[in-house]
Amino acid sequence: MSSLHKSRIAEFRDVLGEAEVALPKLRALCFSGIPFDGGLRCLCWKILLNYLPVDKEVWSSLLKKQRELYSQFLKEMIIQPGIAKANLGVSREDVTLEDHPLNPNPDSRWNTYFKDNEVLLQIDKDVRRLYPDMAFFQRPTEYPCLLILDPQNDFETLRKRVEQTTLKSQTVARNRSGVTNVSSPLKPSAPHSLSEYEVLPNGCEAHWEVVERILFIYAKLNPGIAYVQGMNEIVGPLYYTFATDPNCEWKEHAEADTFFCFTNLMAEIRDNFIKSLDDSQCGITYKMEKVYSTLKEKDVELYLKLQEQNIKPQFFAFRWLTLLLSQEFLLPDVIRIWDSLFADDNRFDFLLLVCCAMLTLIRDQLLEGDFTLNMRLLQDYPISDVHLILKKAKELQDSK
Repeated sequence: MSSLHKSRIAEFRDVLGEAEVALPKLRALCFSGIPFDGGLRCLCWKILLNYLPVDKEVWSSLLKKQRELYSQFLKEMIIQPGIAKANLGVSREDVTLEDHPLNPNPDSRWNTYFKDNEVLLQIDKDVRRLYPDMAFFQRPTEYPCLLILDPQNDFETLRKRVEQTTLKSQTVARNRSGVTNVSSPLKPSAPHSLSEYEVLPNGCEAHWEVVERILFIYAKLNPGIAYVQGMNEIVGPLYYTFATDPNCEWKEHAEADTFFCFTNLMAEIRDNFIKSLDDSQCGITYKMEKVYSTLKEKDVELYLKLQEQNIKPQFFAFRWLTLLLSQEFLLPDVIRIWDSLFADDNRFDFLLLVCCAMLTLIRDQLLEGDFTLNMRLLQDYPISDVHLILKKAKELQDSK
């Protein structure tokens, strides 16, 4: 370990060691990248995403309360109508004359169950594709959810629920962007049938199943937005970071902590996923246009070239902005970019500058290329050095 690296770790520990964390100092440190050592990144993200307050004295009680709340969500929402759960204090939901599987009443518990299945199938389809070039999400977690998997209770896992349903996932695809493809063209395609996945023994669950549960509970608690394709790409890096925390006491609660950090993050970016808000000032169209207006200010020649070729920002910047660049780079690089994005005072203004930096760094190729070549460059970004990109974005920020 270099002396510079040791010095940076010491700086983080000094700030985090205070009874009240100095948020401006922490933001400044995090902006330049957070060391993985000692679980520093996991802790810093929890503070930056407003899960943990700056007052360290309340951390213990708050975490206990939030994790208990998440357990309650599991009890209430991962259930199957018609199965008795008396041992966990959940009332029996029998088939009755008033409420049965064919009941058309929208308030029917059975009707809710079937609608939830539609959402679940889309989530299941997407989480199985999470970072297919990495084995992590297919591996079993060290901390399976005992509340769900304990043979002493009657809770049904989401895995079984998906396997038992007769609905076809193709009929429930819900792509937030309409004709716009939010998936990366270079991302390897995941297997499609359940049988193509290694079946884990009873009592085990893969990391992707934990992510599935987080997204399902989020969808249940937020019916206005529910689940939209692409949310899996936002929760993935969060969960990976918390589930690989070197501190086992924190790692054990990666699921609950990821859920609340994801919920807080979505509160800030959820408008990107709501199509009816696209053209509002908080919508994705406004943000894409802001990338181009910033580019015009910083590099008018490149801006005019893209305009001349009729290359609209929605052809590439939609995915960059909506998914916080999570599909443009390898996961470790995405995590490094997110250090800076989460540390940004004006949350995600820096993301616009990163997008602008990505364009200016390939300006020569874009100025020489035709429409087809330039679209290929933008859809499959050629520079993998995120430190170079972040440095350029910081230069753009400082030149304002």
